[in-house]
Formats: sequence, C-alpha cells, structure tokens
Amino acid sequence: QVQLVESGGGLVQAGGSLRLSCAASGRTFSSYAMGWFRQAPGKEREFVAVIRRSDGNTYYADSVKGRFTISRDNAKNTVYLQMNSLKPEDTAVYYCAARPDYSGYYYSVRPSGYDYWGQGTQVTVSS
Repeated sequence: QVQLVESGGGLVQAGGSLRLSCAASGRTFSSYAMGWFRQAPGKEREFVAVIRRSDGNTYYADSVKGRFTISRDNAKNTVYLQMNSLKPEDTAVYYCAARPDYSGYYYSVRPSGYDYWGQGTQVTVSS
C-alpha cells in the first residue's frame, strides 16, 4: 500500500508556472505507475499525465501537451508535474494517483485505472 501527499498548488496568473509534487510513502515507490488527474468544479475527474515506471515514457492529455511535464524521482519517492504557460481553464484540484505495475509498462488515462489517490491540491489560474 502507498500513501500519497500532493503539494505545490496555489494561485497564479495566466502564463505563469507552478510545480506540483506528490510524495509517496513506502519503500516500493519505483514499482508503481504514477499519474496526475484534475477535477474542476462541476466536472468529472480528467486525465492529465502519466509516467511509466520501467522506461519513464510519458503520456499527456492533448489539453496540456507541450505545457506540462511529468517526472519522477524514485530516490525521493516523488512524482512531479511542472506546469508552464498556465491558462484559466487549468484551474482545478490536482490529484496524483498510483497503481502497482508488475509489468513495468502499465499506464492508464482513466481514474479507474489507479488504486491509490492523494487528497489533492488546488490550482487557481487568474486571467
């Protein structure tokens, strides 16, 4: 089992940047596929980015491609989401998610594809 704690959210003007962090407990962080999702008020939780554990391959939602970068530091048990060129439509609660990955190549763009979730961190982008 893994526990996830997000940090780094806040209020930023359009065009600005934020870096979110997700710290994981436990000694097997490197065995998990890690993803970021977000949920705006009145909307469903949506996929943002995922990083595979074996080769570090990354996948992004079209809405954030070229602006956001997901990365992981297994030595620090942490996954990051660097967000640049932020837009008001990026305003949401951002969640990190984890799932045990025995093959090393797992990834999913669906919330149901993950077993563990953090509590979320609010990102607000003003126009």
